[in-house]
Amino acid sequence: MITEFTPITSLIGGLLIGLASILTLIGLGKIAGISGIFFQGLRNAITKRQLNWQIYFIAGLIIGPIIASLIGFSIPSNIDLSWSQIIIGGLLVGFGTRYGSGCTSGHGICGIGRFSPRSIAATMIFMLTAIATVFIIRHVIGA
Repeated sequence: MITEFTPITSLIGGLLIGLASILTLIGLGKIAGISGIFFQGLRNAITKRQLNWQIYFIAGLIIGPIIASLIGFSIPSNIDLSWSQIIIGGLLVGFGTRYGSGCTSGHGICGIGRFSPRSIAATMIFMLTAIATVFIIRHVIGA
């Protein structure tokens, strides 16, 4: 579990996410919502059997932390969850993002940046749900 707040690396990460969102919008005219990029890239790779910009974007998300760790940034080295918990969590997130027409990056970063009322409402629900989840896990269940 990550317990240390690192404001400098958080600021750098936030700036890079914002920059990537702006470049995706200006350069491709697309919203940089990761869930939409993932599903569209996966569908195109399967149906059209070709690589597209979404696949390269996802590859960058995987390669980025590796490069960051090579130049001295610390990344979490272990996750205190079982594989079944990780898989179930991933499936729930995938279902939620498709059901909610977007994820935290799409609504929270891109949608709020465009003053979308739907994204503002979605992000508020995401944050309230996260606060309630942490409270229940830490203070009710005691995990």
